[in-house]
Amino acid sequence: MVRFKNRYVLCEVVSEDPRCRQCIEDRALGLAVRDAIARVHGDYGLACCSISFTVKYLNAYTGTVLLRCRKDSYRLLCSALPFVRHLESRAQRYPCCLNTLHVGGTIRTCQKFLIQYNRTQLLRLLQNCTNEEERQCIQKSLLSCSLTEEQSQSGDEEEDDGTE
Repeated sequence: MVRFKNRYVLCEVVSEDPRCRQCIEDRALGLAVRDAIARVHGDYGLACCSISFTVKYLNAYTGTVLLRCRKDSYRLLCSALPFVRHLESRAQRYPCCLNTLHVGGTIRTCQKFLIQYNRTQLLRLLQNCTNEEERQCIQKSLLSCSLTEEQSQSGDEEEDDGTE
């Protein structure tokens, strides 16, 4: 049995309209990318890219998108991404563009790149602060975004050691 190799393309949705990110759906994004591939590369390009093309991850708040395609056709996909000019969702058209951040062989490499990219973006944001109050406000908001464990509703989980 032959394993088919894939490429994962990490992109960000850039839009001036803040409602665009909130209304993004993976189906609408997939259709917009397929439409751009068909316009740029025709039926051949669409057929090559459609074999295993999927939207693997979509974060509507940050505008981060992870697309999967076959290794043979990732260049066709990457060359068509700049031609995505709008997304349609709920009978509305939102102007936007897709900015390719990284192309990787696994989801894990894309995650590692995304963590590093977000760190550099936060450092740039802190460096562009005009005063100390603005800097402290950003640092406070970052510190409030930490993951914490929820306390269990009942004490049964702590005492459960397998015996009844």
